[in-house]
Amino acid sequence: MKYTDEHEWLRVESDHVVVGITAYATEQLGDIVFVELPDAGTAVSKGDEVVVIESVKAASDILAPLDGTIIEVNPALSEDPTFVNTDPLGAGWFFKMKLSHLSALDGLMDETAYNEMIA
Repeated sequence: MKYTDEHEWLRVESDHVVVGITAYATEQLGDIVFVELPDAGTAVSKGDEVVVIESVKAASDILAPLDGTIIEVNPALSEDPTFVNTDPLGAGWFFKMKLSHLSALDGLMDETAYNEMIA
């Protein structure tokens, strides 16, 4: 797993990555009540707003962690956005993306560095 400064996690699966937010991020947001996902096939650049989430505390944007193309979104979140809170590293994933350059993952944090950042 790799992590961003914006509390996103990326899990490499063969030729693409799965993207979600960390348990720390969900704790800060509170209970998630709505998730708006991008369309599959959307090309994104690092920093683009790609997901809108609303919690009992606030609305937030999830940014594209790297350049690439969204290849799949998590349809379960439309029906039950609480998966983001109950299983942020599993069933609560947002989207899968094919990266423009897999080597871009090298610039992200590993778990140890991320845990040091949030400590």
